Amino acid sequence: MLRYTMILFALLAALMLSACGAGKSGTAVYEPASVHAVNGRQGICVEGDCYWVSGSTTLTKYDRDWNVIAENTDPFKGYDLEVNHIGDIDVYNNELYLGVEHFLDGVGKNIQVAVYDGDTLELKRVFPFRADTGQLECSGIAVDPDSGTVWMSSWIDDESSNFLYMYDLETGDYKGRLEMDPAPKWLQGVAYYDGSLYVTADDGDADEDAPDHMYRVDAETGAVTLEKTFDDVTRQGEIEGLSFDKTRGEFLLLYNRGARIIAGMPSGFYDGYDEEIHEVFVYQIRK
Repeated sequence: MLRYTMILFALLAALMLSACGAGKSGTAVYEPASVHAVNGRQGICVEGDCYWVSGSTTLTKYDRDWNVIAENTDPFKGYDLEVNHIGDIDVYNNELYLGVEHFLDGVGKNIQVAVYDGDTLELKRVFPFRADTGQLECSGIAVDPDSGTVWMSSWIDDESSNFLYMYDLETGDYKGRLEMDPAPKWLQGVAYYDGSLYVTADDGDADEDAPDHMYRVDAETGAVTLEKTFDDVTRQGEIEGLSFDKTRGEFLLLYNRGARIIAGMPSGFYDGYDEEIHEVFVYQIRK
């Protein structure tokens, strides 16, 4: 009963977005270019000639041809608090920004903004997290160098996930939060590109072959519009992190298929699968 209530709520939220103008296509056209299998189910980011992918407990670095050039399968060394989960990630000046937490059965705690070396994939420093901000989970993180802001999204389905949370890029200090209007549900990742924020939402139902979506968020007002419906992936599953390659004019999306997801965690497989498949879809951006 709970599962169907959650699905109904997500569908109603999508209808609200459409009614507010979010149902219209975004200003950009995303042309499918290539698909690449990767070793991680959470996040993707790109800078220069390298890609980085996060799993829940791994970090992997790839070259431009998607060959693995570095990997960290034990990324939680050096923390004072217990953590076991990495969400979507971002990169800035060859430093990886991670939203790290302890996540179990849909509940997050011990949230931290962590910075890793882009070459060694080892922890460098951690931002002090403000527990009084209302943020209860971290599904994704994005660096906005224009305003010097680190943005964090939350996946949990409650009022706290109506906001994107801001930290200062230089000092690590908490800067406030931006309320999205109308707020998408089940956020999986966040990215900054060309003056706007973009979030991915796991608001489709894979059991019904219903696609997930990406929304554009005005970084000043929080106004939300629908940017893309992902009806062109290999098979409907679970949308995850996203990234924009400014130098090549490309959009990258991490998408999982094959596993049934319950309370944010894989639980069994769909017919025809005995493992979960993680793929990065690359799109050429046309305006």
